[in-house]
Amino acid sequence: MSRYLRFLVPLAIFAVIAAFLFKGLDMNPREIPSPLIGKQVPEFSLPLLEQPGTLITNKDLLGKVYLLNVWATWCVSCRAEHETLVQLGRMNKVDIYGLNWKDERVAAQAWLKQLGNPYAANIFDKKGRTAIDLGVYGAPETFLVDAKGIIHYKHAGPVNPDLIRDKILPMVAELRKKG
Repeated sequence: MSRYLRFLVPLAIFAVIAAFLFKGLDMNPREIPSPLIGKQVPEFSLPLLEQPGTLITNKDLLGKVYLLNVWATWCVSCRAEHETLVQLGRMNKVDIYGLNWKDERVAAQAWLKQLGNPYAANIFDKKGRTAIDLGVYGAPETFLVDAKGIIHYKHAGPVNPDLIRDKILPMVAELRKKG
């Protein structure tokens, strides 16, 4: 009996590990589950990038459906998605708020001047505390937030036109219907 157990136990362990790995093949790495889905945007009070003397809080954003885009000038993927955000901003279908993460203010302002500014406002998170509260582990990350401040969707990585058209804008329309 013990001779069979020596073979069955490792085989059972291998089967369990293989099942988890096989399940992982069906998962989209861009759709990382967030524990904040269905919860309020964490409280923050940070200066605006363009006006350091003016603070913006999470409460200032209540009453509208919006995207919160975490970005930085040092982020290569942020540059890749920036033109898509500029195009989305021109469409006037949803407000986009930027959360400039662990960046230099002057560099971020120059970036927006050179590449265009799709944001209704930019929140300057120099220390990265608000990004930590949001569970950000890398830029860019984009959150869809409803008028009550509840996070409904998180996308890790650069957004693209297909994602905007097929996923984000339909969700925005649905959230606006709900009020």
